[in-house]
Amino acid sequence: MNDEHAADESAEMEASVRRRQILDAAFEEFAAEGYRGATIKRIAQRARLQSQTLIYWYFPTKEALFQAVLARLPILQLALDPEPLFARPPEEALPLFAHTFLAAADYPGAQRILRLLAPEVLRRPEIADLVGSVIIGRVLGVIQNYLAHQVTLGRLRPHDTRSSARAFVGMLLPQLAGRLFLPRLQADGPTDDEHIATIVAIFLRGLRPEGEEKQATDQQQQTNEV
Repeated sequence: MNDEHAADESAEMEASVRRRQILDAAFEEFAAEGYRGATIKRIAQRARLQSQTLIYWYFPTKEALFQAVLARLPILQLALDPEPLFARPPEEALPLFAHTFLAAADYPGAQRILRLLAPEVLRRPEIADLVGSVIIGRVLGVIQNYLAHQVTLGRLRPHDTRSSARAFVGMLLPQLAGRLFLPRLQADGPTDDEHIATIVAIFLRGLRPEGEEKQATDQQQQTNEV
């Protein structure tokens, strides 16, 4: 039994290493060629596999492999296990969401992948649907569910969390674009910390329960008078 258990553990470890090897190779291929230009054959070559059929053992389609590559982005890692954040108040959780979202610009190769994907998203509806469901859809879903939970806890006023989730992500996009595509925006703009602090304050000011909003306004007026 011990020998069988050791053999199973060895097989699982080998499979995990092989899967990571394939994902690393796929990331490089998608970053270099984009989704349309990438091929399973070249990914197998990058991964030093004897046969490309081994890839299909782990990922049944090119689309499934691409989704797994995108899932390595920090914000999607957070989206896979967001429950620990749900108990934290918006003043703590929203900055964390924002920093993790902007961390996509720091992920190795992210700029290359996003730059190559941008024209494909515009030209090919199936790529737009894939990117929309894998990245934007999951991120919006997590933020929407978080905001709805905060409404239930009484930390935020009742509202349509579909719209507020979109509004929050929308306020982050110029900052991300400045780091990825439009450096001029970043050159004369706020730092990430400054931008996140400002948009979270603006966002929460509009969503505080009415009593808390009045209290915050009174405190701000007193501060201004002093």
